[in-house]
Amino acid sequence: MPAFAARYAAAFLDVVMAAKLETTAIDRQLTDLLATWDGSAELRAFFVNPAIPAAQKKAFLDKLSARLGFQKELRNLLAVLIDNRRIGAVSEVVESYRRQLQERLGIRTAEIVTARELDEEERGALVEQIARVAGGSVEPRFRLDKSILGGTVVRIGSTVYDGSVRGRLERLKEELIAE
Repeated sequence: MPAFAARYAAAFLDVVMAAKLETTAIDRQLTDLLATWDGSAELRAFFVNPAIPAAQKKAFLDKLSARLGFQKELRNLLAVLIDNRRIGAVSEVVESYRRQLQERLGIRTAEIVTARELDEEERGALVEQIARVAGGSVEPRFRLDKSILGGTVVRIGSTVYDGSVRGRLERLKEELIAE
């Protein structure tokens, strides 16, 4: 991810918070934007083409913004990206914005890897335990990986909690080799 994406995202997040905008509404608009962006190679080519003047791109942006119902703050972010020739990195800016919003709200993303599918009760109990360990709210992202044999591997940021059978076997192997 380009370093500048985090700066644009942080500035946009500051605007959203200062204006007390509803973050869920902004998130829906961002989802619509990315769906439109990812779904049209012609749209991407138009916006990243350096031969097309920024004024023409912003005029088209205004039409797109009206059609998709963007708030003026989101429209302004996109206009700044156009002016600074960074619109091609809009996906990275949105990703960084979402990550920074979660951090500011105290929500941490937890990647939870299990060897088998968990039912809703098991998922709820596991997320509750992870939230206690993380010291706050977590947004769980579950993934299956049968190669861990059993147990769970949880990644929160750069910290990994390995409670898998495979992890235990590897630690036991290292202990036996060390002795």
